[in-house]
Amino acid sequence: MPGVARLGSGIPLVARGRELTRLRVALDEAARGQAGAVLVAGDAGVGKTRLVDELAAVAGDALVLTGRCLDVGETGLPYLPFTEALGQVREAGLLDVAARPALGLLLPELALPVGPDGGRAVSGLPSVLIGRRPEQDVGQLRLFDAVHGLLGELAEQRPVLLVLEDLHWADTSTRYLLQFLLSRLRAQRLLVVATYRSDDLHRNHPLRPLLNELVRLPAVQRLDLTPLSAIDSRSFVAALADDLPDDVVLEVAERSDGNPFFAEELIAVATCGDGRVPWTLAEVLLARIERLGADAQHVVRVASVGGRSVRHDLLRDVAGLDDVALDGALREAVQHHVLLVQRDEVYTFRHALLREAVHGDLLPGERVRLHAAYADRLASAGGRGTFAALAHHSLESHDLPRALRASVEAAREAQAAGAPAEALRHLEQALKLWPAVPGDARPADVTELVLVRRASWAAGTAGQPERAIAFARTATRIVDESDPEGAAEVWRRFAQALQVLDGNDDEMYDAVRQAWRLVRERPASYARAWVLAVWAAALRQDREYAEARERAELAVADGRASGAESAVADALTTLGLLEEPEGEVARAREHLTAAVACAMEADAAGTELRARYFLGLHHYDLGELAEAARVFDEGVARARETGLTWSSYGLELRVLHVLTGYYTGGWDGAAAAAEPPGLRVSSTVSARLAAAGTHVTVSRGEFEQAERMIRELRSDWHRDLQIALITGGTGAELALWRGQPEVAVERVADAIEWSGREREWSLAGIRLAALGIAGYADLAARARRRRDRPAEDAAVAAGRELLAYARTTAELGTPRTGRLGPEGLAWLARAAAEESRLTGPGDPGAWLAAVDGFGYGAVFEQAVCRWRAAEALLAVDRREEAVAQLRPAAAVADRLGAEPLREALDLVARRARVALRDTAPRDRVDPFTPRERSVLELVARGRTNRQVGEELYISEKTVSVHLSRIMSKLGASRRAEAVANAFDRGLLDLPE
Repeated sequence: MPGVARLGSGIPLVARGRELTRLRVALDEAARGQAGAVLVAGDAGVGKTRLVDELAAVAGDALVLTGRCLDVGETGLPYLPFTEALGQVREAGLLDVAARPALGLLLPELALPVGPDGGRAVSGLPSVLIGRRPEQDVGQLRLFDAVHGLLGELAEQRPVLLVLEDLHWADTSTRYLLQFLLSRLRAQRLLVVATYRSDDLHRNHPLRPLLNELVRLPAVQRLDLTPLSAIDSRSFVAALADDLPDDVVLEVAERSDGNPFFAEELIAVATCGDGRVPWTLAEVLLARIERLGADAQHVVRVASVGGRSVRHDLLRDVAGLDDVALDGALREAVQHHVLLVQRDEVYTFRHALLREAVHGDLLPGERVRLHAAYADRLASAGGRGTFAALAHHSLESHDLPRALRASVEAAREAQAAGAPAEALRHLEQALKLWPAVPGDARPADVTELVLVRRASWAAGTAGQPERAIAFARTATRIVDESDPEGAAEVWRRFAQALQVLDGNDDEMYDAVRQAWRLVRERPASYARAWVLAVWAAALRQDREYAEARERAELAVADGRASGAESAVADALTTLGLLEEPEGEVARAREHLTAAVACAMEADAAGTELRARYFLGLHHYDLGELAEAARVFDEGVARARETGLTWSSYGLELRVLHVLTGYYTGGWDGAAAAAEPPGLRVSSTVSARLAAAGTHVTVSRGEFEQAERMIRELRSDWHRDLQIALITGGTGAELALWRGQPEVAVERVADAIEWSGREREWSLAGIRLAALGIAGYADLAARARRRRDRPAEDAAVAAGRELLAYARTTAELGTPRTGRLGPEGLAWLARAAAEESRLTGPGDPGAWLAAVDGFGYGAVFEQAVCRWRAAEALLAVDRREEAVAQLRPAAAVADRLGAEPLREALDLVARRARVALRDTAPRDRVDPFTPRERSVLELVARGRTNRQVGEELYISEKTVSVHLSRIMSKLGASRRAEAVANAFDRGLLDLPE
């Protein structure tokens, strides 16, 4: 029959040719190095699984990996679909956990051996679980990086098709990992196909916001699988059972409402029953069950309580049948297409709707008894996910004490698996059960306070700071002050949780004082040292320098006396910061360097990153950009090693790594480092990094992308002041390059007004003012050309007002050091130079001073000032001096790929009839840029995009962009064709 294809099961695939073609095209594109993802949406039973099964069947030599989500009530395993997919990779002999030890979180049986500290190398657990390591994060993103890296490595060998089914049941960690992967689809030979039930997505379903974000990614497309039309439904029914009378075919087609699964079940009833066609899907499905024998019906009903999939041994024990009777019942259920046999003696319902219908038909008492039987069996079982399943069945059978104990253990297991969101869910369940369980039936090794503290830690790790604060606040209400050190730790943790979000200063100080009240009269201890350290840091932030120094010195003394080296490191960092306002540069550096060493010795990763951040910022403020870049690079590497890449100071280090890379001319590395994690829980993280990355995007002339990013980031200004300050400036720069000075001054005014709501931020304020003056200078020049004197006067007045603002702001110094460093002075010099353009071509002396100001290492900003200096010099006929500024500026623009600046310099050069570049005769014209030639030569040597990026210190995305340009210049559609064409045209020598 035309338009009908048959799957391996013999069930026809009707009217899905267009959808299957889209999937095959996406797979073909992935095989050519254009990674993508397709989200397949449709009602239950509409044929999503059949469609992806057909795609897998025609995937050719692609490696097909599949995983399925289960209802949260059925399994406690986070990352279940990815665990299943990795299991298939392992079975194919393609998995090397030693190369990526974090994968041991998904496959614990392959995890690295236990280390000398008693913990696995792949997992960092909170102090409340394994001892006192308050600075260690779970390293969830380390796991994400490992999965992403493994898929990329597999895709280098052959195309990979990753199928994830039933996303509507995905746990939180699975959703986060999926978003992480899809946001990084670039040039890998990878296609991800994920299915979900659209009819299950109620308004508050957690998958909804994720889908809204995923469909905005350029590599992601959505495919809606709609019900079959009336004609296609009749074709489907006729193809499935061609011996049915026409009137029955018509009735089944109409009754099924275009749902293939419903139609299939209706046909089974029509061909095996009394000729009556049931009206509802539940009736149809239960009619199939009623055709089974008594034992088979019993086994199916027992299996429905166990979940979509049930192990043979578990089913045997709960069903209470001997092996002969059980085997017969299972064989009958399989033959009647109720259950399917999976690997490892696991039985699965053929369709989730079938399981739901059977489970829904159980009597309440029968359901409770079966849940209790499962709980009894699981209580003596082991294996991953057992505690979560035990908690579920115990709760459903109203055994609250056992549900409480199992929830506590399930939280431990989820935390160890790098799934803090699931750990939080189990802890919240335990806290709900706690009041309902008698004291003697509660777990002996935990208290309500411990559970609340764990929940606070898990919430913070899962990216939910508001809930972390709420739990920490609850902990202070139930704390037992008979243990002063323990109670002080609770209050201190509450203070630190409050520091994450703005606007909590009063409550944070109150928490610190409460902690100090508890330990003030006690001898030196870990708790006392840390309370003092946190208090000192908060006081320094508020410029209470004398009191901060006193607290920090006490913290160092207490920490050394009690062996709390992590608190010593934190306090040394604060002391280093306190030396800077006093101009004690050497002592500040000494304290900060000692803090890094002390934190490393104490294995206090979070404190170490804080010290590295401020040490790098110390060099940055002094204009020692090369040394600052080195410190930030090392800090980013340490954050990656310790699993703290996206922690608070891990982020701060990464942002400054991007900014120093931009200023020193390492734009490829800066662009790669600015790539955000793509995690919805880390929206502030993404916004901060994206904001930093707009420096490179704007300066390279990627205007459309920059405009989109800056407009989107405007809605994130309330999250973090730095987002406003950075994008206010880059947005103004973008408008200036695009010839929109009126937009530039509006964006500057917006950012200055916004920053004024929070606090003075002198360096950013001076930069914003300089860019605003540049906008008014362009507006004044436009008004002069139009002979609009009022408009010119208004622009000049506004520009001079901004210069006054810059100078007033400069007098305040920076909030951290109380004075301006080389960067602030350079921007102040540029503001004065821009002011000289308000009434003419500009003052050469002012612009040369700005050039000198940026000579501390900000190569691009210096090149911009050279451009303006050359214009001013040409205006007073100092041509030779102008050329001396234009040529080095052009060299910088060429090297960095700064297209807007290069065009501006070329325009000035043409007007002055100056040759900026070597024009000596050449044997041939090289169509490639130096970077493109480097990429092409490595590709010719057989390097993959990832290997090229590693050798050239650029991202895979950047390699892909260069390669696309190379292929376009050579008229090629594939890498190999591009290399061959380059050889044929004599543009590439044979590799040695």
